[in-house]
Amino acid sequence: MIYDAFQEEAIKHIKNNESVIVSAPTGAGKTVIAEYVINDCISKNKGVIYTAPIKALSNQKFRDFRAIFKDKIGILTGDVSINAGAPVLIMTTEIFRNKLLEGSSDLKAYSWVIFDEIHFLDDYDRGSVWEESLIFLPKDMNILALSATIPNIDQFAQWITEVHKKPIKIVKEDNRPVPLHFFYQCQSGIMDDLSKLKEFCSDASDSSRPPGVKRYYRGGRPKQARPSSLIKNLFDNNRLPCIYFCFARKRCERLASEMSSFNFLKREEKEKITDIYKKLIKKYDLTREVSAEELLPMVQNGIAYHHAGMLPTLKEVVEQLFTSRLIKAIFTTETFALGINMPARSVIFDELRKYYGRFFAALKTRDFYQMAGRAGRRGIDKEGFVYSRVNPLYVTFQELNKVIYGNPEEVRSKFNTSYATLLNLYEKHGEALYDIYPLSFHCFQKNKRDQEKALELMRAKVELLKKLGYINDGVLTGKGYFAEKIFGYELSLSELYGNGVLEDLQERELGTLCLALVFEPRKSTRKPYLNKETKRLQRLTDDAVALIQKKEKSLGITPLSKRYFYHLSPCLEAWMKNESFDKILRHTTADEGEVIRYFRMAIQILREILDTPASESLKNKVKHVINSINRDIIDAEKQLRE
Repeated sequence: MIYDAFQEEAIKHIKNNESVIVSAPTGAGKTVIAEYVINDCISKNKGVIYTAPIKALSNQKFRDFRAIFKDKIGILTGDVSINAGAPVLIMTTEIFRNKLLEGSSDLKAYSWVIFDEIHFLDDYDRGSVWEESLIFLPKDMNILALSATIPNIDQFAQWITEVHKKPIKIVKEDNRPVPLHFFYQCQSGIMDDLSKLKEFCSDASDSSRPPGVKRYYRGGRPKQARPSSLIKNLFDNNRLPCIYFCFARKRCERLASEMSSFNFLKREEKEKITDIYKKLIKKYDLTREVSAEELLPMVQNGIAYHHAGMLPTLKEVVEQLFTSRLIKAIFTTETFALGINMPARSVIFDELRKYYGRFFAALKTRDFYQMAGRAGRRGIDKEGFVYSRVNPLYVTFQELNKVIYGNPEEVRSKFNTSYATLLNLYEKHGEALYDIYPLSFHCFQKNKRDQEKALELMRAKVELLKKLGYINDGVLTGKGYFAEKIFGYELSLSELYGNGVLEDLQERELGTLCLALVFEPRKSTRKPYLNKETKRLQRLTDDAVALIQKKEKSLGITPLSKRYFYHLSPCLEAWMKNESFDKILRHTTADEGEVIRYFRMAIQILREILDTPASESLKNKVKHVINSINRDIIDAEKQLRE
């Protein structure tokens, strides 16, 4: 195989048994380096772990690598465990971190760990997981870290070097093998230069715009052209297939439906994709699913949509169709850009603002290029085309310029150790656990004041654990040993365990409680009528969380422990009574994929309880609940074994 220069450089370091961090644009070919490590480890009878930031990406890599390496591949994600003793083990970063904290002997067989998308370390909610994984990494385990372009890669590598007392080699690649050509659609015009866009627009004021957003268009309120006109333009200029990114699930479906009257396929292509689709629908047992039926007319015209609210098996069908190159326009959310190797000739951005968990803002430059990097197929296209639909009511020219031509954002630590992590550390190090903080990237990056705040937060959390009886006289109590196994939801569930509530619950109530613990309602999710038993359960959990949050507030701890939300309780009750999946959906306005995702998360919590010192009677009850929930379409392993 002929490698690019940066790939050769990385492989040279790997051959020298040196850790490597690779920073390169999306589509540059970072996965090739990971495949080299995997091949090399297999040939030498060494183990390698591949971590990914989300389960969907873990599943995708499992399918991809299994096609190449067969039975050498295993996967472990919390709701899936297939070939868990394999020499190449794919897992979410959370599972890897948990194994490190537990001091799992299973890891001794593995000499390399590959961190895909390591820039996720600056994710507000989950960044600490990456940081802890790097801090507690065994000294004899080498690292291959793969990242989108990050400007402070030298600082990041220096931190890892200091923590592990051995160097990590840096490999940077700024160029893409397929260059990108940028276009902008504003009102009815399509331009290929920001200066032309600025010339086309004006700085006149407009009372209808949101506060603080300057208008820069002509002729009063803008009349934005429909997306269909842009896609037809791409069709006329031979720039399909295209990936159309928008940040709302329902809009993905609506746009695909609006385009479905336009036929992109020739007769023989239509026949071929129809045949492929029907075979896949049969393979994944989707022949009676309404959503699969609704998608068929779009697919027959070369159109599809893809988002997290879909049935996971239907998403898999769409992904396989896209790789056939017969889908000419796919409307999708940003998860389609994350690690999944599915490039197109063109990429379109529906808008340049998105919701960042707590606020709406212009896209980060790094996020923009993560998605834009899907444009241009290596070995097929001479260049990729990126179209941004500019809504001048919501994005200023300065914001637009920064998104596209600004420097990618630095990776900044979001270190905030969980209670379970602190309990694991206290068990091993006692009061010396605070000596761990100086090893963090947070300490490496921050000033003295921020460092003191971080340590104060750790001390406050340990103080709370002592006040609630998780630590007593310098050792973990029974409740403490229970909580150290429940990552992310430890306190409220452990309080209920400590009070004997879990032991007293019926099987349905136990499943309902775990589902309510993980569920996060969207604004559009309807609140259902709750029966008497569920209302009693809600009062119990509300009281437990209220007590914890009151103590957290008094100690200045943030974020506060999560509340329980019972929106999916009627769905679960019906499912545990063996109703079909399509029937249980009548109880909720949540998307199909959303229901499946939260059912699987509840199963993961239940499985974590099996690793605690809970009584055998409680564990037997948990096993029955898992068996009641984990069937048919909920069974994540079934999908991967297909």
